[in-house]
Amino acid sequence: MTAEVIPNAMQDYFYTLSDALFSKLQGDEQLLLGFSGEDSDFVRMNHNRIRQAGSVAQRSLSLDLIRGKRHARASIELSGEQSLDMAQLDNTLQRLREQRELLPEDPYLVFADEIKSTEYHHDNEAIVSHDAVEQIVDAAGDMDLVGLFANGIQYAGFANSMGQRNWHSSANFNLDWSCYLSKDKAVKGSYAGFDWQPEKLAEKMKSIEHQLSILSRPSKTLEPGSYRAYLAPSAVNEIINMMSWGGFGLKSHRTKSTPLLQMVEQDRTLDASISLREHHARGLVPIFTGSGFIKPDHIQLIRDGRYQDCLISSRSAMEYGEVTNVDYEYPGSLELAAGQLNSAEILKQLDTGLYINNLWYLNFSDRNACQMTGMTRFACFWVEKGKIQAPVNVMRFDDSIYNLFGTNLIGLTEEREMILDPGTYGQRSDHSIELPGVLVSALRLTL
Repeated sequence: MTAEVIPNAMQDYFYTLSDALFSKLQGDEQLLLGFSGEDSDFVRMNHNRIRQAGSVAQRSLSLDLIRGKRHARASIELSGEQSLDMAQLDNTLQRLREQRELLPEDPYLVFADEIKSTEYHHDNEAIVSHDAVEQIVDAAGDMDLVGLFANGIQYAGFANSMGQRNWHSSANFNLDWSCYLSKDKAVKGSYAGFDWQPEKLAEKMKSIEHQLSILSRPSKTLEPGSYRAYLAPSAVNEIINMMSWGGFGLKSHRTKSTPLLQMVEQDRTLDASISLREHHARGLVPIFTGSGFIKPDHIQLIRDGRYQDCLISSRSAMEYGEVTNVDYEYPGSLELAAGQLNSAEILKQLDTGLYINNLWYLNFSDRNACQMTGMTRFACFWVEKGKIQAPVNVMRFDDSIYNLFGTNLIGLTEEREMILDPGTYGQRSDHSIELPGVLVSALRLTL
């Protein structure tokens, strides 16, 4: 990671700009400011060699200028030069003032009016990118590794003209990669978190090397039908991502568009071992919203197989008379509770059936029943009597969450994996999920 990065300097700069802007307000105007930034290194790899490497240092500031029920918003990129940034911000503030007067009143405008300042720094010692990449290349050896390594510090801040200040910074890394055998035969891997451990990386690479050796065997084609199956954490992640598409937001519940409608209105349940929560205190996402509300440490979405609480944005809170607990009604820091199965014994527990590492191209086949379809991907294996026999050709599954996490659920693993969203569109994503593997008595394959 870039050695000259000074996290506190970023925070001080944000507060300096904030104070200067607040001093320029007129009459009863109020101003909300949001800061977003990162100092990140990115390394793209192919054939286990560095193909592209670079660093990104970016900062942006959002402004929401309010008077009564009228407000206007804008976002600008900052240069880091105070005189240049203030000139741009002065101009933006004046334009927002002019635009606001032409806009209608916003009936759902709401922002925090109780001052709650917070400050969080994840002060772990981040791995130096050069050292990490060197260890990746050594661990992958002769394998054809293709992937992206991202590493650095992410920043978020909030300030309002009433005196509230919030700051969040997190140093983390994310390695998202695949190792190819030939054509479409590959094994996907991910390693992400706050504490880089070379031995853990080496363990993952050895596992992938073993799976590649199995992929070289003749592939097995299965007939459509239901099969006992183990879903690795990366496959479970894809299923939960589909559940999250409108599944947990208050707005989708009140408008009856949630795919979990049968849980909410027909009292359908999942297995009692399924407990899912949004865990803001984990340290990757900020604990404050863009309107200045402080998020609770966690929100229990599903407890013991039953739906419990919703994600509530400030606008939904205003519309439906509830209390704000998130910025957006989509989870960004999920946790699925662990079970009692030992991951080291999972092949023995599976006995005969499918070992599925990855799923992709998921979509709803029956949204109201939370039934989804998708394809197996990469390393999917056929297991007999606790031993992997052959890779399985790509198959399509179609099944309901009430089956997979309900009537057909055998158990969850004790060990969980934290997966960070590898998205880098515009900036590095701060979304993450921690979850176990899942063993089911039946997964329905259709073709």
